[in-house]
Amino acid sequence: MGQITFIEHNGTEHVVTIEVGQSLMQAAVDNDVPGIDADCGGACACGTCHVIVDQHWMQATGGIEADEQGMLGLTPEKTETSRLSCQITVTEQLDGMVVRLPEFQM
Repeated sequence: MGQITFIEHNGTEHVVTIEVGQSLMQAAVDNDVPGIDADCGGACACGTCHVIVDQHWMQATGGIEADEQGMLGLTPEKTETSRLSCQITVTEQLDGMVVRLPEFQM
């Protein structure tokens, strides 16, 4: 097991233990990370688990499918490295990753 750090918009950090195979969203929800609403439960149907990944980690998070791109297109705080955390599967390569949370979720 490894760790990932979620940083809220206000700078508050939440270091969570990750389990290989779960989604990044589930890791956040299981650890009560504020700002990950996960309204659709991980179905890539809402955009309320939006995270901003550091460019250094983007390749390790895997590819972005069309449905995720579509949901991110509706997100007001979208950046070049925005992802939906429900679409990122935790792997050993993500140990140590830091993601930032937008001020508002959709």
